[in-house]
Amino acid sequence: MLGYRFIPFNPNEQAGTKFEQLLDVFMQLLNYTSGDAAEALQWMNELDQKFKLTNDDYGMGDFIEDLKQNNYLKENDADGSFTITGKSEQTIRKKSLEEIFGKLKKSKQGSHQTFKQGQGDELNADTRPFQFGDMLEQIDFTESIRNAQISRGVASFSMQEDDLQIRESDFKTQTSTVLMIDISHSMILYGEDRITPAKKVAMALSELITTKYPKDTIDIVVFGNDAWRIEIKDLPYLKVGPYHTNTVAGLELAMDLLRRRKNANKQIFMITDGKPTCLKIGKQYYKNSFGLDRKVVNRCINLAAQCKKLKIPITTFMIASDPYLQNFVQEFTEMNNGKAFFASLDKLGAFVFKDFESGKRKMVY
Repeated sequence: MLGYRFIPFNPNEQAGTKFEQLLDVFMQLLNYTSGDAAEALQWMNELDQKFKLTNDDYGMGDFIEDLKQNNYLKENDADGSFTITGKSEQTIRKKSLEEIFGKLKKSKQGSHQTFKQGQGDELNADTRPFQFGDMLEQIDFTESIRNAQISRGVASFSMQEDDLQIRESDFKTQTSTVLMIDISHSMILYGEDRITPAKKVAMALSELITTKYPKDTIDIVVFGNDAWRIEIKDLPYLKVGPYHTNTVAGLELAMDLLRRRKNANKQIFMITDGKPTCLKIGKQYYKNSFGLDRKVVNRCINLAAQCKKLKIPITTFMIASDPYLQNFVQEFTEMNNGKAFFASLDKLGAFVFKDFESGKRKMVY
């Protein structure tokens, strides 16, 4: 009889090499230092002194040398300063994906499935009789031969059009996503770090789309007093600025980016913790941080309505719980017919992931 064999648990065997253990800590610290390698290494030294991360056989100097040897760290010969490499940027995104979404394997094609059957690119279990216009590669020859054998037997085997069976396939939707990230000063106000979880979600979502759904597109838009697009590789370096919240500028840029995309499915994800407080009128900034300014709010509501006409749903992830902010988000969401989540920082990634994944089941005509 086959049973189970139990052995003692050894945490050192599960944790990998000393370099791999320290690398995990270093990559986490880079999120908090916005990609500043020198500051992250300084924190590593402080943690080492307090928690004994290294030992006599492997010190922090060995770790730094391994970082350079493995192309995670680059040293400037002129002044001795350190910067992270493209490999580090990608590793941060992968680790964010593993932390938030779990380990997802790369696939060659997008997997945004719909419930509409037709000449798609993923076979399902359903078959139907051949119809004029069906393509040769859709024929299920196993079922077709079986039908011919049943109809005419093996001795006088022949295949007729009535024997042919077509294997159904599913369409896969292609989605263009714009992820808007609030980088106004309130994202670090009152001692609460809200920008780091937002960055982690952005990096994880970017890595998910580029690996699992390569037919999709994702654009990252950040907004403070103004709005601008950043590259995926720039996410680890993202910082909060002394900005107000120009949600209108972010939405206008997101809409402009989506107009250029050819995909039928378009959506906006917006991560913010506050109310819109700023408009740019000509070359001047109109700002009001006190309460909800209807001049600013109405512009946001109008853009929500425009997105609805363009069939661009907006999903808002509000990482604040003030009742009057929830009322604004509710009004904004109802105008767009979109969705809103009032997410805590530790649940933000799960909310984004579930909403993105559910979008692949929407039917496209």
